[in-house]
Amino acid sequence: MSAKLPTLSLSLQFARIADAVTHRHALPRNSVARWIRHALARDAEITVRIVDASEGQELNRSYRGKDYATNVLTFDYAMEPLVHADLVLCAPVIAREAQAQGKTLQAHYAHLIVHGTLHAQGWDHENSHADARAMEAHEVALLASLGFGNPYR
Repeated sequence: MSAKLPTLSLSLQFARIADAVTHRHALPRNSVARWIRHALARDAEITVRIVDASEGQELNRSYRGKDYATNVLTFDYAMEPLVHADLVLCAPVIAREAQAQGKTLQAHYAHLIVHGTLHAQGWDHENSHADARAMEAHEVALLASLGFGNPYR
């Protein structure tokens, strides 16, 4: 018998993006909820927003001081008593990366949603090599439990 997964209140939003049908197909709501719930240590309210390059770049510039669109941004507002966060994923960046890495679009989205969900709970990979190794190993294990291969290969 498996452990009970945390509860999740999910808002899945799509901005106006090119090739919207392809991205929506890669992100069925039930799959997105499953990926997030497997990465959660406690109950959560999470918004996942899929954006175009201009919105991704503007958010990255405004909040991180980096003037380019990145694959995923995590805005974590609270970790207790429940996780409250927004995950913003940039569709064209993710599509380009998936193709370059020889991954399906869905597999890359799953990885980045798990990655962002871990960030929302305080996991970090930028402060130390030990933290990066621990986060990467946890991501690999979570993704394997969801039926996805190691995203770092």
